[in-house]
Amino acid sequence: MTTSQTETLTNVNPDVASGTAQFLSPLVVDLEAIVVNGKQAHWHLRGANFIGVHELLDTVVADVQGWADLAAERVVALGLPVDSRLSTVASKTTVPELSAGFQQSENSIPEVVAMLDAAITTARTAVDGLDEVDLNSQDIAIEIVRGLEKDRWLLLAHIAK
Repeated sequence: MTTSQTETLTNVNPDVASGTAQFLSPLVVDLEAIVVNGKQAHWHLRGANFIGVHELLDTVVADVQGWADLAAERVVALGLPVDSRLSTVASKTTVPELSAGFQQSENSIPEVVAMLDAAITTARTAVDGLDEVDLNSQDIAIEIVRGLEKDRWLLLAHIAK
């Protein structure tokens, strides 16, 4: 490791790093839970609007995976690890469990929306908490809230009356 690499890694304020990890790590956990459960919903979807929702769930999963990566990389860039192993995600997520087996889209969509709602709550907590810790990290949480809310809207449009 060169001197400049060492300086870059040690030049991070430890309070900023730990504060960022405190708020973004739970968000990574919730987002990774949505990735796994979102694919489960995608594979087991049934109903008249199958193809539209099936393809939208792929988009939602890709979006959520990207946001998980963005949040995790911010924590790691500040010098701390992120734990999103399956056992950690299963034990620490606030995301509700998805029903097993095949589901009609009108039943599956509200379950996926509930998962997004849980992550939105976690992301909003991060936005609020990061306001005093690190505005660059807060920007990431804000971006994630915006995206989750958009994907939530797109899913709900399929079952709106």
